[in-house]
Amino acid sequence: MKFINTLKDIFKIEELKNKILLTIGLIAVYRFMAAVPLPGIDPLQLTALKESTSGGLLGLLNAFTGGAFARASVMALGIMPYISASIVVQLMGIAVPYLQKLQKDGESGRKKITQITRWLTIAITLVQAPTYITAIKTQFNLPPEAFLVGGATFWVSSIIILTAGTVFAMWLGERITDKGIGNGISLLITVGIIANFPAAFLQEFVSKTTNAGAGGVMMILIEIIMWFVVILLTVLLVTAVRKIAVQYARRNVAGSAQNVAGSRDYIPLKLNAAGVMPIIFAQAIMFLPLALGQRFPALVGLTNPNGWQYNVIFALLIIIFSYFYTAITIPTNKMAEDLKRSGGFIPGIRPGKDTADRLDSILSRITFPGSLFLAALSILPAIVVQFGVQQGWAMFYGGTSLIIMVGVAIDTMQQINSYLLNNHYDGLMKAGNSNRKSNK
Repeated sequence: MKFINTLKDIFKIEELKNKILLTIGLIAVYRFMAAVPLPGIDPLQLTALKESTSGGLLGLLNAFTGGAFARASVMALGIMPYISASIVVQLMGIAVPYLQKLQKDGESGRKKITQITRWLTIAITLVQAPTYITAIKTQFNLPPEAFLVGGATFWVSSIIILTAGTVFAMWLGERITDKGIGNGISLLITVGIIANFPAAFLQEFVSKTTNAGAGGVMMILIEIIMWFVVILLTVLLVTAVRKIAVQYARRNVAGSAQNVAGSRDYIPLKLNAAGVMPIIFAQAIMFLPLALGQRFPALVGLTNPNGWQYNVIFALLIIIFSYFYTAITIPTNKMAEDLKRSGGFIPGIRPGKDTADRLDSILSRITFPGSLFLAALSILPAIVVQFGVQQGWAMFYGGTSLIIMVGVAIDTMQQINSYLLNNHYDGLMKAGNSNRKSNK
């Protein structure tokens, strides 16, 4: 009943209702475009491509695009070039003075960084598009009749369409962020991942109920319970924070000229401050072991994403990148300076360098268990596969997919709750004003 009442409250707020409907509409457009194949390709002849992208890194990429990659869709590259461009710009912001200056320029700097990211997205897409076309023509054993058009016409038109598809997906994501609800780019990725859920679950259900000795319906129930437990643990990882007590010698009260002495607040440091970025970085690096394993027979174990050699290296890379990304995205020196400038301090710690060292020490200590937890979740799909779980269904037991879905769901719910809370406050204020008018 509480859930139903919350839905009723959502649709009572006109602005929030319009934002949600707009978001759903733009997502529907994105999903429709993901099903449109490239001109010159017969979608009925893509069985080999779908089989090649059923697992491993290509399977993950196909999941992020909502199956568009395996369909040779106009949205085959999806929003991933934009994600790559955002990561590059963020990392360059550490070393490039011009980008550092833009980061400090407020709203105007943010707009320029966004524009740089857009142009870089187009550049990356122009590189990835011919690579994708080459791959589907040479590496996935597609029959010749799958290509209805050949020559330069097919190449040029496909590159232009794939680039336009990525730009359109980027535009949809930005419109959702600006006019809709939630983070648009993350929502498009999440919807793409969720689109694979029904087929993955159905495949697992058929496998368990039709094969003798597979466990039947009882095993499906056990897997669902385990899945909910993993989701709960992922929610704890995403939301867990360490609160650092902060004391303020003086602080202005909002709407008042008075100062409050001895105000107390907290600095929340997240257990997993790096989010899914360590997994993305680690998966990009793991292309190298895959290539080495294919070239050198002694390293053949590295070519199996479900093998123990692959996953040990993968987990170690995630732990390393967790520390790296946390260090570059959480500037403890700047936090200490801002705290000192606002008259705040950590009890028992001197402002300035000592405060920065204290924050850095705490961050390092909480990043270690956070990185271990993240690494464990990331290799969990490979573990459950060893117990007979289908590859497609195993993807939802952890890794990038589950963490993205949980993180986006929590972020979207928080935005909706914020609207509901503000509306509640507006109602109280209006009620208070009407009471005062009636008393007069």
